[in-house]
Amino acid sequence: MPTSSTETVPAPAAAPLPAPVRDGGLVTWRAVEYAVVPGYRPLLLDLVRPASTAEVPLVVFVHGGGWQVGSRSGMGPMFADWSPSPFAELAASGFAVASLDYRRLSGEARFPAPLDDVRAGLTWLAAHRGELGLAGRTALWGESAGGHLAALAALTGSAPTGPGVTARGEVAAVVDWYGPADLTTIAADAAASGRSITDPGAPGSRESLLLGGPAAERPDVARAASPVAQVRPGAPPFLLVHGAADRFVPTRQSERLAAALRDAGAPVRLELVEGADHLWLGDPGLARAAFDGAVAFLAEHLLP
Repeated sequence: MPTSSTETVPAPAAAPLPAPVRDGGLVTWRAVEYAVVPGYRPLLLDLVRPASTAEVPLVVFVHGGGWQVGSRSGMGPMFADWSPSPFAELAASGFAVASLDYRRLSGEARFPAPLDDVRAGLTWLAAHRGELGLAGRTALWGESAGGHLAALAALTGSAPTGPGVTARGEVAAVVDWYGPADLTTIAADAAASGRSITDPGAPGSRESLLLGGPAAERPDVARAASPVAQVRPGAPPFLLVHGAADRFVPTRQSERLAAALRDAGAPVRLELVEGADHLWLGDPGLARAAFDGAVAFLAEHLLP
């Protein structure tokens, strides 16, 4: 697998955590530096968990934004006005929730830098399980570009993607909302869908910027960046949810990943939501249903 030009190194485990904020039965740590990449901005995470002393399973959320924009602070535009926030709701259901920032393509670093960052976050969280009261069970949840990174991180296990980068522990479950799954075919899938408003094969596309060039010109990198190509026997259970009217990531991408997981004997549930667009845009009801379904899936696989 290609490596990023600058390695991601988890922040020292001995560094003290910032003081948490306690509110409404929850404890929150904000802007925790989880990794050090020389020459780049600090890589930060937020973590919220129930205020009880019991150990709780961990859900690591990876935001979307086309590997270009977005932040750890939210789950997407349809959740921006939720009160309590979706992360607080998830924590109130008995989970610890860590949301990560990561380096984003052309302005910072190309693939596999964002994947290296997610993996470094998993390593840092594993090193701080005792302090944060985390049980041994961890799930990954991502939306769009974050779904792509969550799937990749789960499927590539503990193998490093760059020098000095390791991840500890196995992922117990994955929620992937409308994430790109096969960058070698996404341009053809977008053209075949008849509804895409972007051309993933164009030189200036999000996908090309991530890879350092169009997938057709960088097939090895495109394959390394494709969750479909990393599917293996023993992969964790996946929940794939994708809007049938998605204009940015064709539904065929989730169908390809579901087929690969089934062929490998991995548990997978694919839900194609009729009439739903990318990000659940314009339909708060669909956003709520997708969220509740994801929480139920995580409870099934993580809670005792």
